[in-house]
Amino acid sequence: MSAVTKFSVEIDSGIFLVLLGPSGCGKTTIIKSIAGLIDPTEGQIYIDNILINKLPPKDRDVAMVFQSYALYPHMSVYDNIAFPLKMRKFSKHEIKNKVENTASLLELTQFLKRKPKELSGGQMQRVALARALVRNPKLFLMDEPLSNLDAKLRMQMRTEIKKLQKKIGITTIYITHDQIEAMSMADQIIVMNKGVIQQIGSPYVIYYQPTNLFVANFIGSPPMNFLKFRISQTSEDFNLYSSQIAIKIPKRNLPLLENIDSDIVLGIRPKDIIIDDKKDQNHPYTISLKGKLLFTELLGDEVIYEIKLENNSIIKVSSNTDNFNYKQNDEIDLIVRYKNIHFFDSLTEQRLF
Repeated sequence: MSAVTKFSVEIDSGIFLVLLGPSGCGKTTIIKSIAGLIDPTEGQIYIDNILINKLPPKDRDVAMVFQSYALYPHMSVYDNIAFPLKMRKFSKHEIKNKVENTASLLELTQFLKRKPKELSGGQMQRVALARALVRNPKLFLMDEPLSNLDAKLRMQMRTEIKKLQKKIGITTIYITHDQIEAMSMADQIIVMNKGVIQQIGSPYVIYYQPTNLFVANFIGSPPMNFLKFRISQTSEDFNLYSSQIAIKIPKRNLPLLENIDSDIVLGIRPKDIIIDDKKDQNHPYTISLKGKLLFTELLGDEVIYEIKLENNSIIKVSSNTDNFNYKQNDEIDLIVRYKNIHFFDSLTEQRLF
C-alpha cells in the first residue's frame, strides 16, 4: 500500500507552503522524501530544476526542523547552531559570524552560552530554527514544529516563523494537521487525505471554495454543517426535501441548480447561520430553518449553539453574545443567505458551485 499517490506539484520560489491533513495522510512521507531520509518508489524530485533523487541528504541543500527540536543536550546554544557549519568544514571566523548573525535575527544572542535544558520551549524552538537557517539552505522543511508548545506560545511562534520566512525569503514547506495553523501561516495550502491531494489553493480559496466534502469538513472551526436534500423542480422553483424540512427556492435566485438531477448536500458554516429573533421568514435570498436548542457553549465573545432541526439533523450555529439568551429546548428560527450555501453532489462529494 502506497503512503502517497498521485502527488505532483510545482512550488514557487520564496512561498510558505503548508501540507495540511489528518495523521497518516502522507505529509511526513513527502518531506522526508524531499530531504532524502526515505527513497520514493517512483517519481522525480527537483530543486531549482536539478533532479535530486540520487543525491545524499547532505548534498540536497535543504534544512529540516523537527517536532522534537533534536538539540544536543550537552552542547551550548552556540555549538548547536554552529554544528552544521562545523560538519561542512567552515572556518572558525565564518562560523562565528554566521552564528552571531543568525542568533541576532532570532533574538538568541543572550542565550548562546546556555544549554538546551536552561531554555523554555519557545527558545528551544528558535534554536532549532537557527540551526536550520544558519547555513542558508535553498529549502526549509518543517515537520509540525509547534505541536509540543502550549496554545499561547504556539500562537506567538506562528507569527514569528511567518515573519522570519518573509524576511529571509527561503521557500518553506510546513506540515501540520492543525487547520488554524495552516490558515494563519500559509501562502498556499495543499490539503491531503489518504495520500492524495484534495485541493491546492490560497487559504481564502480553501475556506470559501472547498472542492469537496472532505475539505469543507476539515477546514473551519466549528466545522461546516451538512444537510442532505432530494431536489425536484417546477417551471418556477427548486424544491428541496429532507424528512420534515421542505425548502422552496425560486429558480431566478439559483439558476446553477438547473442541471442538478440527484440528491445534493448543502454545506453551511456555523457563522453563516443567522438566528432570526424577529421570526420574519420572508427575507429575500434566504432559506429558513427551525430547530430545538440542545446545548450551548460560551467562548468569550462567541456562543456556539447545538441545534436539532426538524429532520433530526444536528447543526452548530456560531453567534455573538447578543443572542445569549436562549435556554435548553427553546425553539429557534434560523435563516441562511443563498450566497453562503455550498452545494455538493451527494454521490461524488464534489463541489457543484
